[in-house]
Amino acid sequence: MLAAIEGGDIRTAFDGGAGSGRFSILLAKHGVKVTHFDISAPMIARAKELAKEAGALDNMEFVEGALEDLSAYDDGEFDLVLSFDAPVSYTYPNQERVISELARICKKKLMLSVSSRLGFLPYLSNPVQKSQFVLDDDTADPFARWCLDHRGEMIEGFRFDVKAARKLMEEGLMGGEEEIAEYERGGAPWCITYGFMPGELRGILESLGLHDIRMAGPGAFARTVPHEILQRIMADPGQKRDFLDFCYEYDRNPYVLGMGKDNLFARAQR
Repeated sequence: MLAAIEGGDIRTAFDGGAGSGRFSILLAKHGVKVTHFDISAPMIARAKELAKEAGALDNMEFVEGALEDLSAYDDGEFDLVLSFDAPVSYTYPNQERVISELARICKKKLMLSVSSRLGFLPYLSNPVQKSQFVLDDDTADPFARWCLDHRGEMIEGFRFDVKAARKLMEEGLMGGEEEIAEYERGGAPWCITYGFMPGELRGILESLGLHDIRMAGPGAFARTVPHEILQRIMADPGQKRDFLDFCYEYDRNPYVLGMGKDNLFARAQR
């Protein structure tokens, strides 16, 4: 993302599904005027707090809304449009239309990450793989702590479900009838998520007239490294830099693309 704004031609940006501002605040700190767009009022409130702490408020506008409706924005209104950590995948069955709308309001550069169908499939046969990427065994982070503390019971209770694996492979859907039923009961289930295939995402972007499309499936090479070795590599700044640079080369190879840990990443030019 920072490489995308080098040269000074990116003056405005739209961050769709911006959450608590991990990326929008960073852009604002680099002088870009950012529209921070998210469906969650609590997330926006938190982002405002963090932006104030970072001294980035003057470069940010906060908008509460759903990605399914970007009609308030003109064609090519933003130099850079980004949507990271897969909010597009949560808009099923409107995911293709949402991508087309993000492309419509983009003037120069588009950057997306979406849920990866191939990348998510291994979770169905390895419920503990997130703990591989916890680098600090003594972490107090609640989610990382939960992964470490519940590893044994997740292994003990595991049973491979081939029907679920084939359903995900064929349809690309995570969730469905149970989530809909819970929602209708007044609950707040995790939204149904659509997992893209690499060629599918590239085809959508090409059909919208975008070019110089580059993609990667982050985490594919790292997934092959034992936990103990990963910890050693990431604890050494020199090894960490070299390792992550090589990961990017490996993870964007067409034969590997899609086998990343969770997401597919794509960047393209208008």
